[in-house]
Amino acid sequence: MTLPRLGFIGIGLMGDPMTRRLLDAGFEVEVWNRSRRKTRGAEAAGAGVADSIKELVDKVDVLMLCLANTDAVEEVVFGDEGIVVNGRANQRLIDFSSSDPQATREFAKRLEKHCGMSWIDAPVSGGVAGAEDGSLAIMCGGDPADIQAVRPLFEPLAARVTHMGPVGSGQITKVCNQMIVGCNALVIAEMTALAEASGVDARRLPESLAGGFADSRPFQLLAPRMAARDFDNPAWHLRTLLKDLDMAQVQSQRAVSATPMSALAAQLMRAHAARGYADKDPATLIESYVRLDQSFE
Repeated sequence: MTLPRLGFIGIGLMGDPMTRRLLDAGFEVEVWNRSRRKTRGAEAAGAGVADSIKELVDKVDVLMLCLANTDAVEEVVFGDEGIVVNGRANQRLIDFSSSDPQATREFAKRLEKHCGMSWIDAPVSGGVAGAEDGSLAIMCGGDPADIQAVRPLFEPLAARVTHMGPVGSGQITKVCNQMIVGCNALVIAEMTALAEASGVDARRLPESLAGGFADSRPFQLLAPRMAARDFDNPAWHLRTLLKDLDMAQVQSQRAVSATPMSALAAQLMRAHAARGYADKDPATLIESYVRLDQSFE
């Protein structure tokens, strides 16, 4: 059986380990990134490096994107030298990025109209650790036949793949996911600060609450870093979480569905970002709740 040739665009915190796992699974992978420096690890692992999006599109059967935001996706796909210029009807595009649902639906229609390529939105959850060990959760939107065709490509990447409906449904599901994560991150900061202010060793909270109703992966990831004030080498950034919460507010307006908790979370996070934390770890949210005169040992 001949494996499809894969083209991966966006070799960042998530894209790099995802590319490596695809290579380890035996796929031929060609990569392109705006900053070529970031492709060195993938190249060392066996990936080819294209000099342009056109070169990459010409070589592969499936295009994969893992980009920062909706604008970046639009530029890569529909820019002057974008995918749409050289795309073919027998190719598929898989977008792992977290993008606006309505824009995703419009992008899919434009791409199919101009070159016949089908679109699958497949945002992921699980963070860098999930990308590294292949345990991501992938939520898909797209035609059932397309989803079925690309499922083998997801196997090295994900522990769970769920088809949520037509194009855009994966992105709406990811927005829902991020609403929970964003609100959770803020209340974890609140409770860590409260524990410290009350004389409790917050470093023991993850162990004491493990397995109970308050436990979660965000809690086990964020609480230890908050308690230790360990903000170095962030696996994700506050600006990314804020971007997703903002998308939740836009989608809530479209759907006429109230999201007051997520709206408050977005505003609190925006205030924190404005103080210089946009590119920092969400664990820094603890700094918004700790009194200036409160000592930390």
